[in-house]
Amino acid sequence: MGGVSIWHWIVVGIVVMLLFGRGKVSELMGDVAKGIKSFKKGMADEENPPAPTAATEPPKTIDQAAQAAAQKVEAERKV
Repeated sequence: MGGVSIWHWIVVGIVVMLLFGRGKVSELMGDVAKGIKSFKKGMADEENPPAPTAATEPPKTIDQAAQAAAQKVEAERKV
């Protein structure tokens, strides 16, 4: 009891083929293979990070006072 023999797997396979058809099962397996390849490629890319470029811009800062003054001028124009 509780053991799964080869006949159980054959019956399960036949039921799956009847429910989904041969085409759906092959498409599903193809999608699984593509997913595995993408995962492996992503893991390989993660191990070799791209080299930083020399022409990076420094982060821009926002001057709070200048921003408040610009909002005030914009509000006065609307009035």
